[in-house]
Amino acid sequence: MTTPDHQSPAPQPPASTARDLIYRSPLALVAGVLLLVLIGWLGIDALIGGHGRTPWFALAGLILLVPLVTAFTLRPAVLAGEDRLRVRNPFRSVSLPWGEVASVRSGYTNEVIANSGTKYQLWAIPVSLRDRKKAARRQSKADRPGRSGGFGLFGGLGADDHDGPTRAESDRIVEDLRATLERRGKARTAQGEVSVRWAYEVIAPTIAGAVLLLVLLATG
Repeated sequence: MTTPDHQSPAPQPPASTARDLIYRSPLALVAGVLLLVLIGWLGIDALIGGHGRTPWFALAGLILLVPLVTAFTLRPAVLAGEDRLRVRNPFRSVSLPWGEVASVRSGYTNEVIANSGTKYQLWAIPVSLRDRKKAARRQSKADRPGRSGGFGLFGGLGADDHDGPTRAESDRIVEDLRATLERRGKARTAQGEVSVRWAYEVIAPTIAGAVLLLVLLATG
């Protein structure tokens, strides 16, 4: 009988191949693009056609406003993977293994709470009280006795005729995150430490633009 020259490595758990679910606010994305177009148009026009100190003020405004608008509209996202929840807020990113998530809470804001008790707001999933009221009205109509199914605009069942209670979009997302937490919270590959990274690519130009603007105002 022959013996192997080296010991075989211990089998590793298979890496998850599922792609992260990305949650973002469509309204914020649209507003961000429109604001950046407007700021860019006004700022570049002032840079090219301005006189005296106007181009310098335009430059300071661009350096200050572009990263701020980007931070609050285009940057926020929530990425839910099989092993961890990643929260990208305006000025920092947080990575939480599901094993370190205590709960996902929805109130006037949506937030994730770590086992340590630290709360992280989910900027990308804003709460709309108006949508909640609309959903409550639709649910109330659906619960009326004797209400028939009805058909939607394209011949299918209407929005209120699907199985399950009617929920606002942000509340449905929170429920999905809670379901993932329940399913993956104790998984071996979903353990680890919470990591936080500050978005210096946003903070640095914002501070630089603010300093330049203050210098221009002070020396004017």
